[in-house]
Amino acid sequence: MNEPTIREELRPGDLGEVVAHHGRLYAEEYGVDATFEGFVAAAVVRAAIRGFPSEREAIRIVELGGEHVGSIGLTDEGGGDAAIRWFVLSPEVRGKGLGRRLLGELLDLAREHGYRRVFLETFSELHAAAHLYLDAGFVVTSADTAPRWGREAITYQRYELGLTDRAKLSA
Repeated sequence: MNEPTIREELRPGDLGEVVAHHGRLYAEEYGVDATFEGFVAAAVVRAAIRGFPSEREAIRIVELGGEHVGSIGLTDEGGGDAAIRWFVLSPEVRGKGLGRRLLGELLDLAREHGYRRVFLETFSELHAAAHLYLDAGFVVTSADTAPRWGREAITYQRYELGLTDRAKLSA
């Protein structure tokens, strides 16, 4: 099997692939409907309209054999906050440390760019992702269970990582 390649620049069509990949994968693995894809698309559109990625932002596009198999983004949310967004990997590239590596790279970039906090939003059924976030020092700061994306109930969570506090602890 080929090794995945990782690009750090956006090409035409990449943002559409990020949205489509989320739609397909989450429908298959978590039973969500097309409104989830719309939810992801709205976040992608907001970032794209303001010129994502800026100098303080980043994207990683993961490809295998020329096909889109993953992504992760770091977006500037203003006020010293950044967000991890669009973090998803297809099953064929999971379990090899790639997700941990990509998350670590973007958190390092967030520190280099002087962000004071990084947050991300997800839902509770993504157990492997939750393990990565908790290992990186994130904490769950809110959770809300409600009907979403064609399902009777999904627990939507927000994770946060204080970068300045962490830097003080390691100093």
